[in-house]
Amino acid sequence: QVQLVESGGGLVHTGGSLRLSCAASGRTVSWYGMAWFRQAPGKEREFVAGIVWSGGTTNYANSVKGRFTISRDNAKNTAWLQMDSLKPEDTAVYYCAVDSVALRIVVHTDRRAYDAWGQGTQVTVSS
Repeated sequence: QVQLVESGGGLVHTGGSLRLSCAASGRTVSWYGMAWFRQAPGKEREFVAGIVWSGGTTNYANSVKGRFTISRDNAKNTAWLQMDSLKPEDTAVYYCAVDSVALRIVVHTDRRAYDAWGQGTQVTVSS
């Protein structure tokens, strides 16, 4: 069973940057896609960005495209989310997730495709 720990959240001003990390332990996630989701108060958890097991394909929500970058290092069992040009509407708890199926070549945006989740890290962007 894999455990995921997110870190790197915090409070920033509009236009600032943060880099979130997701460290996996318990088993390797090298063969599994990984993704970031977020949930703002009173809203559904939504897909932010995802990356396939090889790192060769990524997918982003339209709201973050061009501002956020997802990456991974399978040797370190870690994924990152670089967030630039942050806006107040990016304020949310950010969750890391691991795909339930190995070796998928597409990034799924439906949270039901992921079966391992971290505890989340708070990102707050002040205006």
